[in-house]
Amino acid sequence: MSSPVPNPVPPPCISKPGDPKPATICTATLSAPANPRALLSDAEFNGVMHTVLDNNPGMEPSLAGRIVTDALAFLATAVWRPQGLVPSGVVDEGWHALILHTGLYQSVCARLGGFIHHVPERPDPENRPHSSVERTVAAIKAAGYSVHEELWRGPEDSTISVAANCRHSDDGGPIVIIPKPKG
Repeated sequence: MSSPVPNPVPPPCISKPGDPKPATICTATLSAPANPRALLSDAEFNGVMHTVLDNNPGMEPSLAGRIVTDALAFLATAVWRPQGLVPSGVVDEGWHALILHTGLYQSVCARLGGFIHHVPERPDPENRPHSSVERTVAAIKAAGYSVHEELWRGPEDSTISVAANCRHSDDGGPIVIIPKPKG
C-alpha cells in the first residue's frame, strides 16, 4: 500500500555525543534545505530519534528515523506555508520528540525564520478529518519534500502505534506561527 520514497532516510547515524557535525543551512536567505534531515547534525538527529525510541519501546530505529525526518519536513513547511497544517498522529510523535529538545527546537525554528508553538488538544477524530492530513501532505510535497506515506494515514488508522496522545485541529488552533507571516 505504501509507495517507495525517492529519498529514503539514511540509517541511524554513528556520531558520538559531543561530536556534532554542523547542519548545512542557508541562514542568509532563511530557506529550508532540500532535505529536512539536513536541519540537524548527526548527533542532534540521533538525540531526537532516541527520544522517539525511548517513548515507543520496541520501535525499529529506521521507523523512528522516518518519523523524525517527516516531522522536520512538517515543521519546515508549517513555518513557510502556515495554511491550517496538522501532523498525522505518527508524525506528531516526531514533532513532540523534537520539541522536548527545547534549545535545538528553538534553534531550528530560528534558522527556518519562524517559531511554531505546540498547543495540544485531547484526541478527537471528529476534530481532525483525514482531509486535514491530506492537505498537509500536499503542502509538504509542494514545498519540495517527499513524505513516507505510511506515516500520514488518517486519525482512524492505528497501523503504526505511537505514544503521542494529542491531536491538532486544522485551522486556527494549535499551530501558531511567530512571527506571523506577511501576506
